[in-house]
Amino acid sequence: MNIQKKAFYTALPHTLPILAGFLFLGISYGFFMTSKGFSPVYPIFMSILIYAGSMEFITVGLLMSSFNPAAAFLLAITVNARHLFYGISLLDKFKNTGKKKLYLIFGMCDESFVINYTVKIPSDTDKSWFMVFVTALNHLYWAVGAALGAICGKYFQINTQGLDFILAALFIVIMLEQWLNQSDHVPAMSGLIISIICLLIFGDNFIIPAMILMVFALLMLKKYNEVRTNAVN
Repeated sequence: MNIQKKAFYTALPHTLPILAGFLFLGISYGFFMTSKGFSPVYPIFMSILIYAGSMEFITVGLLMSSFNPAAAFLLAITVNARHLFYGISLLDKFKNTGKKKLYLIFGMCDESFVINYTVKIPSDTDKSWFMVFVTALNHLYWAVGAALGAICGKYFQINTQGLDFILAALFIVIMLEQWLNQSDHVPAMSGLIISIICLLIFGDNFIIPAMILMVFALLMLKKYNEVRTNAVN
């Protein structure tokens, strides 16, 4: 079995839980776009070229409003600011990936980040190709879902209200799996508590301050663990 095929079959099972969530959410996005009068071409190409989940839903409103590129840019930065922290976390993992790094950066989403960052890749599997296939498969699931929704939405009227909860449920499952696989729950609890506090203080704009505080909290925890380890030794 060659390197690429081995990496593909190793990555595939980790992405299958994402398949269900992305298909349904992508379908709801496709229906949403066509319900606003857009041609199926829009959601199909946007899902391939933008590939930014929530930002694609927001783009519908931007396309229907007056032309304001500066506001659109600031909105996109705000909505996707968490990717800055994802990128910092993946600096070491993306080392020595060559030209694959360009696609890994472009195709990084929440779900691909979780898999690529947390999964222990077998020693007999090429790490860079594993991450590429995780990213590409999730990208494919979203694009296929959006295409199906767009095409069907042109001919059928279906109530898609509530389908967006699928992604939230998917994150809960991923979090529970990571919780069960980790013995140290302090980082997870820190993130949860910080998120709740920031939500109460900042409301819907809690993501960026929560991310910043999480980084500082995790750095402090890392420093504390290093000091404790040195003291024991």
